[in-house]
Formats: sequence, C-alpha cells, structure tokens
Amino acid sequence: MRPHVVILAGGIGSRFWPASTPARPKQLLALGGDRPLISDTLTRASELVGRDKVRILVGNRLAKLFRQAEPWLTDDHFFLEPKAAGTGPVLTWAAYRLWQEDPEATMISLHADHVISPLEEFQASLERAVDTAEKRNALVCVGIHPERPDTGYGYIRLGDESAPGVRTARRFEEKPDRARASTYVASGEYVWNSGIFAWRAADFLAAVRELTPEISAALPHLERGDPVAFFDQVIPISVDVGVLERADNVEVVEATFEWDDVGSWGAIGRTKPADSDGNHVVGSASLREASDNIVWSEDGRVVLFDVEGLVVVRSGDQTLVTSRGGAERLKELVDQLENEARH
Repeated sequence: MRPHVVILAGGIGSRFWPASTPARPKQLLALGGDRPLISDTLTRASELVGRDKVRILVGNRLAKLFRQAEPWLTDDHFFLEPKAAGTGPVLTWAAYRLWQEDPEATMISLHADHVISPLEEFQASLERAVDTAEKRNALVCVGIHPERPDTGYGYIRLGDESAPGVRTARRFEEKPDRARASTYVASGEYVWNSGIFAWRAADFLAAVRELTPEISAALPHLERGDPVAFFDQVIPISVDVGVLERADNVEVVEATFEWDDVGSWGAIGRTKPADSDGNHVVGSASLREASDNIVWSEDGRVVLFDVEGLVVVRSGDQTLVTSRGGAERLKELVDQLENEARH
C-alpha cells in the first residue's frame, strides 16, 4: 500500500518578521522559489504518495489560510491539532489516527518550510526510507551531508551501514556551538537531521509507549477518542528528544537531494540568486556600492548605498534593518516587541 504523508505546518515563523505574521505565516511566503513554501511542499508530497494520502498537521486558523492558497484542499486533508505541544505529541496523534485507519500504515513526516531539489532525488531517498522502515521495523531519519558548520541544525553521528545508502544512528547532537559543528563536518561522520522521517505507525506508537512517558501517559485519551484531553495532558516535547534519541532502532537514509531549512532571513542568501556584488534581492530595490546584502521589499522601493552585510525587509507598515548575523536572533527581538506591546 502507498504510505501516508503528514506535513508539520504550525507556527508563524517569527524569524521572518515583519513579512511573516499570524495573518500570513512564513509557510505562505515564496522564500524558496516562485510559490509559497506550503505549495511546494504539497506538490512534493502529492507526487510522492498522491493527494488522497496527504494530511497537514495544523491549527484551524492556518488551515483556512492554506485552503485559500491551495483551493483543492478539503477538510479531509487536515488533522486539526487542538493546541500546540511540540512535534512529539502531534506526530503521536497523527500516527494513532493513521493506525486506526490501517494498522499496517506507514507514515512519512515532512515540514512545510523546506526547500528541496531535485524532486526525483527526493522521491528516491524517501522510497528508500519507506522501504527501510517497513522491512526493518525501523524509525528512519533522512540525513543531509553538511555543507558548512551550521549551528542551527541538529546533527546525527552515523554508525554502521545497514543497507546501501542507509546507516544506523549512533548519536544525536542538538544544535552544537560552532567549534563542535566544525569538528562534526570535518570528521565526515555526521549528517544534519533534516526533520524528515519515515516509520510504520505501529512501530512509532510502540516506541512512544515504551520510551516517552511525557506522551504515553496521555495515550488513553486517544483510545477514548478525546484528542483535546490528550493535548491538555501531554508534556510538550520534540519527537527528536522524546523518541528518536531514546530509541535503539533508528536508521538514517543519506539524502541525495539538496535541502535547506529556510530558518531565517539569512537563508535567502542560499535560496535566491545573487547579483554580481553578492546581493540577494526580492522585490523593488536599487543598490549602489552595496554588497552581500539581503533585501525583501513588498511595498515600495528599498535603496541601499555604501553598505554591506545587511538584511533589509520592507513589508506593510514595518521596516526591518539588521545585520546578517542579527537576523539569526530575530525571534528574540519579536518576543521583546510583543511583550512591550502587551504592557
């Protein structure tokens, strides 16, 4: 049978403020290509398993926005989570629902904010991941060979080869500092944890029951058909920390496709083309004696003169100017601004 795809699509992407807001989260921004991130993700998922096997994990408000962007989506394409509680609980809930529909169901988990190419290599890697999950009863991660010592990603230390292109997972390392990240990249023994997973729903639920008390204590609520009570009782936790780091049947498919997490404005420097001075511009802008800048202009024109290494975002009535390094810490600023507004 064809596997199911679930897409993690919650959150507003505060690191892309002011363009990303609750009314238009980053999943609806064209940060990778010419279409919104969610549209590209849905295309990949549909090509992989068919539209009828795709489910989006999201709250009710965002579901309405996604349906406006992709009118073919129906109510059946959404698993509407009652509240946000981290990837561990929501993927457990999704696995339980799919297992109820089909006790032999296999589940692929994708994120709505990745930039991936080419499609053919993505499909080949995910087919290998599904095959590994089904034949070896494994929890499978898709790993990306790192191109730089990025401190924003989790890393997985690879173990022995269990099949061509598949390795056991020896250890997970969450967002190391730059020195450790550089060591990991130089060693050739680590991959980035892409957050793309595949497993049999039954195997994942068994791991949750055995290894994740933060979630397993609330499973009786799902058995009684009460997801609201389930989400109220669980302790928020990521699937990486709550399940994968504790399991001994985790395997890693080494991806053959190009991947980017698009986690902050700095990613535009990787997903959008540069001019001869290394500037990456989306929208209307004039740059003179300017280099290595990122410009996103939705309203009016941005003019830069005699500057370098800036991120300038103009959206609605807000304008952000920061350094490329400061863009990585933008969530801190947004949290501060929201706190000031409340007071």
